[in-house]
Amino acid sequence: MAVAHRRMPFMALGGLSLLAALWAGLIRLGWPLPVVASTVPPHHGPLMVAGFLGTVIGLERAVALRRRWPYGAPLLAGLGGLALLVGLPVHVGHGLTAAGGVFLIAVFAVLYRRQPALYLATMGLGAVVWLVGTLLWHGGSPLYRVAPWWIGFLVLTIAGERLELSRLLSLSASRRAGFVVAVGVFVLGLLAGLFAPDLGVRLSGIGMVALALWLLGHDIAWRTLRQPGLPRYMAACMLSGYVWLGVGGLLWLGFADLFTAGPRYDAMLHSIFVGFVFSMIFGHAPIILPSVLGIALPFRNAFYGHLALLHLSSLIRIGGDLTGGMPAAKWSGLGNVLAILLFLANSVRAARLGQKE
Repeated sequence: MAVAHRRMPFMALGGLSLLAALWAGLIRLGWPLPVVASTVPPHHGPLMVAGFLGTVIGLERAVALRRRWPYGAPLLAGLGGLALLVGLPVHVGHGLTAAGGVFLIAVFAVLYRRQPALYLATMGLGAVVWLVGTLLWHGGSPLYRVAPWWIGFLVLTIAGERLELSRLLSLSASRRAGFVVAVGVFVLGLLAGLFAPDLGVRLSGIGMVALALWLLGHDIAWRTLRQPGLPRYMAACMLSGYVWLGVGGLLWLGFADLFTAGPRYDAMLHSIFVGFVFSMIFGHAPIILPSVLGIALPFRNAFYGHLALLHLSSLIRIGGDLTGGMPAAKWSGLGNVLAILLFLANSVRAARLGQKE
């Protein structure tokens, strides 16, 4: 327990970036909130991806390796987010984030050397993609060119984690090959996007649709969906998240030439960042938080509340983006934020109740 409590500062750094990113997102949607720091609104995406998700994913992997040096990944990612938040020169945040990516790659290299497995190679590739995106960001590339790489980091990390669990299903070689092909097409799109952006977005969109179909067809969630309590809740999170991944892929395929700004761009980003990624976060949190922080997080039916609000608000947001309904996007964006805050509140409440049980 004492060791787990020492990990709280890392979670605090990530949580600070999350809250700052949510605040910045509301400002970008037009809500009249005070700007806490001059750099917050432009860094909504970097704070969410690098400051929050990079910290949390790095911490999870550091715990798995059970050494001290891997904690450099969440520490540097968290400090990178903090540097952006307090308004330090942008290259400070860039450099810290890139260093965190290097540490995460080293973590996966060690894990893969111990156990050469496709799921570890996939997650390691995700760490490489994160670093490439950060270097592009550092080099002055606009965020709409960086975003596919950061999305790739999250998509590959999550796909690798789900592939790890699918080992319980004894997948055939041909089915594993299908996973490799889907990942390959997605990464090929990232590389092509360096030279032909529209083509790259379309290829990555095809890869995401293929990954979504593969995960929907082979994930263990279909078995656990029939079980009550936490297994069913987690399965609902996973399967609904895969639907959003597929929707995002279709949007990338259909609107690749608009992957720069505007409502279609918002839909292409947030179908993945919110609909897919946060479905996965909601579903994995009851397992990951206890293992990382050493606290019980027993399942509560209230968990379905933040999941339902996330999907409802995302559906309205994407629909508003596609039909030009700016008021819908503004209010549904607030709904996205409230869903995440409700998730945090429900998690804290469940942890407190777990201490009493």
